[in-house]
Amino acid sequence: MTQDPQTAVITAHGQPSAPAPAEADLAATARAVAAHLPGWDVRSATLADTGRLEAVVEDGAVVYPFFMSRGYFTSKVLPGRLQGRAIRMATPFGLDRGLPDLAANAVQQAASQRGWPLESLNLLLAAHGSARGPRAAEAAEDFAARLTPLLPGCTLSLGYVEQDPRLASAAAPLPAQSICLPFFAQAGDHVKEDLPEALDTAGFGGTVLPVAGALPGAPALIAAAIRHASLDPSASQ
Repeated sequence: MTQDPQTAVITAHGQPSAPAPAEADLAATARAVAAHLPGWDVRSATLADTGRLEAVVEDGAVVYPFFMSRGYFTSKVLPGRLQGRAIRMATPFGLDRGLPDLAANAVQQAASQRGWPLESLNLLLAAHGSARGPRAAEAAEDFAARLTPLLPGCTLSLGYVEQDPRLASAAAPLPAQSICLPFFAQAGDHVKEDLPEALDTAGFGGTVLPVAGALPGAPALIAAAIRHASLDPSASQ
């Protein structure tokens, strides 16, 4: 008898004003993750695509929050949408303990390609922040604290889209030998519009890396977190 595949659903915020592009990007992420999860049925759904999450989640599924913190959407909106479903909830992407290593490798590679020694490198961590509560900033600060020892000699600064210190003010004093790492899961409007605008305002002349969720190795990291949640009784909801 053929065993039914285990189901995982990767969910992200999406773009309410135009759900389709973000939904397509998330579907591509799900396909990349599925390559690391043989025997699994890996699905995707943004919260912005009305009704899609409820349609693709089934009892027993692992739900993977492609978010950077346990903030408003992961602690309030997502559980509310899944109320009554027997699922396992994985750790949000931004809190994965393997993410700093992934980011450090990307920063080191970018610096090496440009001939920039870490001792004279400035790294700007561009994060969302939130006016709703402290969790978004706490996640970014925790990530920064874990990333710093992996980049000895590198100077790390934090800037936010929705709270102080704002991105433009954090980027303004940085020299050309700087790298910006967007601490975001997907490249939505904040990354495509707010981030470039802030960096232009600051006169930032450095290099901007892909968002954390698009770094090499991210699909394997997500797959490992899904597998772990499927075996962790404490992840049941």
